[in-house]
Formats: sequence, structure tokens, C-alpha cells
Amino acid sequence: MNEDLTALQSALGHQFSRPELLELALTHSSRAYEEAKATGQEEVETLDNEQFEFLGDAVLGLVASHLLFERFPNWHEGQLSKLKAHLVSARHLVGVGVRINLGQYLRLGRGEERSGGRARSALISDAMEAVIAALYLDAGLEKARAFIITEVLEPELKRIGAENDGDFTVPDYKSELQELLQSSGGAQPLYVTVKEEGPDHRKIFTVEVRVNPRGTNKSDYVARAEGDTKKKAEKLAAQQALEYLRAQPADLEPGNE
Repeated sequence: MNEDLTALQSALGHQFSRPELLELALTHSSRAYEEAKATGQEEVETLDNEQFEFLGDAVLGLVASHLLFERFPNWHEGQLSKLKAHLVSARHLVGVGVRINLGQYLRLGRGEERSGGRARSALISDAMEAVIAALYLDAGLEKARAFIITEVLEPELKRIGAENDGDFTVPDYKSELQELLQSSGGAQPLYVTVKEEGPDHRKIFTVEVRVNPRGTNKSDYVARAEGDTKKKAEKLAAQQALEYLRAQPADLEPGNE
């Protein structure tokens, strides 16, 4: 592991006055256990980042809620909650963690290191929450808020707005399909562009989404849609797949064989 945290602190926009907070935020329970065992300690609860995860999750939730409350004053609670849930989700936090190379700074036990823990999504998302807590404890809410808005929230809001022509209320069918399949143990959907036709300035794309709800090697269902961009065609195909899966009898839904 790279013990020099200078680059990470630069990515966080803060030089820690108490660097031990950042080090603790990066310490996985496997490393804490090994260190405690080596020194003959029995209690290791305060030596890993799990409590920091709890605090960081709360700070992230507060900042996200406040930003959305101000940004979308006419939205009802359900709309705000749905967008917030995505912005603070583990899946989204993994992307942020990868962008700032968080995995290379994790303090892992030997077994976790050998098993590829630095690239493990759950460890990166948990550490991302813990690092937010460390930032909050060392520098206060405003510094943590600045990092969260700049690195976690605004880039994703910009991406969603661009994909949906500024309409944040458009359902994210691709994410919904992926979450439905994940929750039932199915394989990830596969999107394939099967046709492109028309001149460059007016192309029409035909995309298939191939769905394996039971995690098998064959596609149980294939949906096909057209759009003037690949993204639009993928979303329409995902919508068809979602409607199909949700219409299945309970004993035929993903995971119920």
C-alpha cells in the first residue's frame, strides 16, 4: 500500500491536521484485527473504520438532502427520496472512490489483500463513507459539504440531467432493471447495438437488451428498441424488459424457479 496520503488529501481538498483520522477511515476490520492480535489486544472495535462509516453515511445523507431540497423546491417527498437514494448509494460511491483512487490507500489485512480487497466494491464504498466522516471530524461540516457537493453529488446530477435532457424525473429504466436482476440473483443485462442506419446527422440505432434473470448463460428474454442515440435505445429496451419481468407470475419471476 502507498502509505503517503498526500495525493489522497489533495483529492479531498483538505490537508488533515489530524492525519490519524484519515488513516483510521482507511483501516478495514481485517487489518485492525491483525494489528490488535499482534499487540495482544482483545478489543478492536475502535481500531477500524466501521464507526466512521456510520457517521459518514449520516453526513452524506444530510448534505444530499439539503442540496436536493434547495435544488428542486417543487418536488414531492417521493421524488426527492428516490434521487437521494441513488446519490448516496453504494454503487455510486464506488464510482467516486475509483475516481480518486481510494482503493490504493486502503489498509487491509493480509488475507483481504490477497483476495483482491482493493478492488472490492463494498470495501471502496464503505471507505468512502468513512473518509467523509474523517473529513467532517477534522475540518467541520462546511469542508465535508464542499467535497461531497463537488465530487459526489454535482457530477452525478450533471450526468443524469444530460442523459435526460434536464428532466431529473425521467425514470432510470437501466438502473431499475439492473437492481431488479441483482436483487434476484440474476446476471447483469447485456446491451448490444444490432443496427445503425441513416445519415450521420440522423442516425437511428437499434439496441437489444439480453436478460438472464436466473443467472444462466442463455438469454431468457430479449427486448429490442430504436432511438436517435444509443442511450435512448438502451433505455427503451430496458423499459420493455422491466415491463416483461414485472408482468411475470410470482413463480416465474427472477429467482423463483
